[in-house]
Amino acid sequence: MKKIMLVRLSSLGDIIFNIPLCNVLKENGYEVTWLVSEKGIDIVKDNPCVHRAVLIPLKRWKQEGFSFKNFFEFLKILKSLRDEHFDIAIDTHMMFKSMIWMKLCGAKRRICYTYGREFSQFGGNERFTPPPHQPFQPHAVFEHMQYANYLGLKGTDKVKFTLPPTSNDTKVKIDKLLENLDTSKPLVCICPATTWRLKHWNKDNWKILVEAIKDKCSLVFSGTEADKELISYIGGDNFINLAGKTNIKDLIELFSRSDIVIAPDSGSAHLARATEIPAVISIFCCTPPTRYGPFGDDKKYFAINGELKCQPCHTRKCPLTGYDAEQCVNNPKPDKIINIVNNLLQNNQDSV
Repeated sequence: MKKIMLVRLSSLGDIIFNIPLCNVLKENGYEVTWLVSEKGIDIVKDNPCVHRAVLIPLKRWKQEGFSFKNFFEFLKILKSLRDEHFDIAIDTHMMFKSMIWMKLCGAKRRICYTYGREFSQFGGNERFTPPPHQPFQPHAVFEHMQYANYLGLKGTDKVKFTLPPTSNDTKVKIDKLLENLDTSKPLVCICPATTWRLKHWNKDNWKILVEAIKDKCSLVFSGTEADKELISYIGGDNFINLAGKTNIKDLIELFSRSDIVIAPDSGSAHLARATEIPAVISIFCCTPPTRYGPFGDDKKYFAINGELKCQPCHTRKCPLTGYDAEQCVNNPKPDKIINIVNNLLQNNQDSV
């Protein structure tokens, strides 16, 4: 087998978007070592498409600052990579922090795009320019797949998501968390929060959606500890709230039991799509659905925005002022999402 090093350190969604590339590499006979940070280690470790997951503890290093301990840890990781004598290294992260690993890993061929942020292209000794495309297209999955195309590999037209197997302990934990769930109705999981403020759909829209569908399904909310207040406002503490109670592996099991997952453009939405089990409705405010939305069966996967003239801007700060500023967070209107949910629930009922 040829050895290849894949550098994609974060974030959760971007890690997931690299899994189809990793599967193509494996299916073409490559042994993949994946460099990943804390945000994605639970997706990469034990993933059947990955031979070895190498944790780069960026979050801890940033919190602790420079120390000889951390410096020697960096050197130890680097030595273990150089000892592998990689045939190829590829950088889909394309930032300064990934460039360092590319530059020093010792791979014979270090492949990256001719363009990148923070001079990341200088980490490669072999650069290529992917085919031109329209703004915000193609989907991130297919952009990463350009590396496989460049290497002349087979199967690049196929998108295969794989995830680590679920342990029995995780299944027991989710059983416990959902012990009061009404299993006679479809399970709809709502994950309303994400990292960017302008990715958040208006909380009153969420409230209207919940009110419209609550009697037709069993609702479960998911999020971090910091999302409890938002979820309390949306659901009125009337439903199962798992905020702060689940990790990534728990979410894989939760989504695998769900009929529908509704979320903004977030790691949760991308993870739900990667399980390939529930229908996924992803609500887009400032970011482009064509680049990050769930795709495939258009009767199962939905990437919805308000179709405003300014959408998508793909910025963290709205460039508009006055009344037009930040209108994307109010769109799409709840009725559009309610109709999709109702159709999915009806199809679910018909299938039963």
